[in-house]
Amino acid sequence: MRTQMAGVLCSAVLGLTALSPAAIAQSKTAKADRPVYLSIKEIMESIIDPSADALWGAVGTVLDKDGTRELLPTTQEQWVDLRHAAVRIIEGANLLMMKDREAAPPGVRSEAPGVELEGPQMTALIKKNRKAFDAFAKALQGVGSEALRASDGKDGAQLLEVGARMENVCESCHQTFWYPPEKR
Repeated sequence: MRTQMAGVLCSAVLGLTALSPAAIAQSKTAKADRPVYLSIKEIMESIIDPSADALWGAVGTVLDKDGTRELLPTTQEQWVDLRHAAVRIIEGANLLMMKDREAAPPGVRSEAPGVELEGPQMTALIKKNRKAFDAFAKALQGVGSEALRASDGKDGAQLLEVGARMENVCESCHQTFWYPPEKR
């Protein structure tokens, strides 16, 4: 047992010595030059849209054949799920702001030609007006932060209000960068 413990301690000391200042500096440089792997479309489909849908679908009023009923999370788990959705919105917006990200994967065609632009067209618009695109992403972060506070406070009314503003941010960005000029 003592031999094993001595081996573990020696390995730890050797590992710490290997972290020379040059190795640490190289590690920091690598983090600053993060490669971009996925497109805006993939981030939207995988992170932003499902998270927004979770927030939008959590609170509201339903009118159907059975009458009127209010939707509101009722369990701690449901509120935690909404918190997680808000966190994904906030951090997903960070991913959207990474430079050199294409709007869509290479070769992927629009699922709604004529209703939305093709990926290269969207990418060109974003590059042409990067400040506006980043402003929309920051606005999305802002409403995501408000959704986070609303979920932490279990405030359904606030979450409903934030959801409406989030819809406005999303649609305004799509109007600017996704839809052809004649569809705006």
